[in-house]
Amino acid sequence: MKGDPHDPKALIREAYRIDGITEAECRTIFLEWALDSPQDVPVLAQILLDRHAGEPADHPMTCLLRQALRSGAPPRRRGGRAGRRL
Repeated sequence: MKGDPHDPKALIREAYRIDGITEAECRTIFLEWALDSPQDVPVLAQILLDRHAGEPADHPMTCLLRQALRSGAPPRRRGGRAGRRL
């Protein structure tokens, strides 16, 4: 979509069109998209997941967009020494 406010440079759309794209390549594309995004990334990730619902569930970009949905959750306590310090 030209002038798409959710994917202005069509980075996500093009990632789905590249045959054999790797997770590392998708991460690079996703990072560029997220850095250019003026809106809340988890919200946009849901919009893009809905838009690309016909794509394979195991596509690397789909996996990254799903991870972005969880990024809006509050961070969980991590174990280790730092978690036990007062």
